[in-house]
Amino acid sequence: MRCPFCAHDDSQVKDSRPTEDNTAIRRRRQCDSCGARFTTFERVQLREITVVKSDGTRESFDRSKIDQSVALACRKRGLAQERLDQLVSGVQRQIETMGESEVTTRGIGEMVMEGLRGLDSVAYIRFASVYRDFTEAKDFEDFASTVRDAGKA
Repeated sequence: MRCPFCAHDDSQVKDSRPTEDNTAIRRRRQCDSCGARFTTFERVQLREITVVKSDGTRESFDRSKIDQSVALACRKRGLAQERLDQLVSGVQRQIETMGESEVTTRGIGEMVMEGLRGLDSVAYIRFASVYRDFTEAKDFEDFASTVRDAGKA
């Protein structure tokens, strides 16, 4: 594993343990050259997934993009990081078990929204505002009213 500090190609694993949700292995490493310590995560990847963006471009699936979006939507909401990790792992598992080699950003967005709906209504609305490209306050009002109505049912 390449050192993120000095770019040396060799490092030693000092400690390995599963993450709390058992979806990855956390490894503490030390660079053989500069002695810096860093952490890596090893996850199972069932198949290579390509994401098709709305403009038609394609790129490899990157779990960290979902992590960042969910973290941003849930910022200052007091949700445990473990719950966010479980949501992202669930979305990743859904994508990998679909049996398709390509998934659209729209499909990923819908999966994330479904997960956030059950987790936190404010985070759900925040994510939807970016995902659905709200342009004015009325868009927020309309969407929030559907969330409110769904909560009453």
